[in-house]
Amino acid sequence: MKEPDRSMAMRVHNIVKASAPELSPRTWYGMPAYAKGDKIICFFQNAGKFKARYSTLGFSDKANLDDGKMWPVGFALIELTKAEEAKIAALVKKAID
Repeated sequence: MKEPDRSMAMRVHNIVKASAPELSPRTWYGMPAYAKGDKIICFFQNAGKFKARYSTLGFSDKANLDDGKMWPVGFALIELTKAEEAKIAALVKKAID
């Protein structure tokens, strides 16, 4: 993974591990992902791999993010400030509850 995606992926990794140490890092379709047992909870897709405008943080259907009849499961990441880091930490914690 090339920069700046690599640095962002490492920051996401650190946030996920600090927020949910019970999740195990692994790869999923070649992307960094985090699993609870054998179920993927969340994953990072770097912009460079898909020639996209932004990287994304996604959550699988195993994540407990349900909110009514519709809720987001993918988030665009352009830059990680303290505010975005806090949002990611909260989402990861909610996803494993």
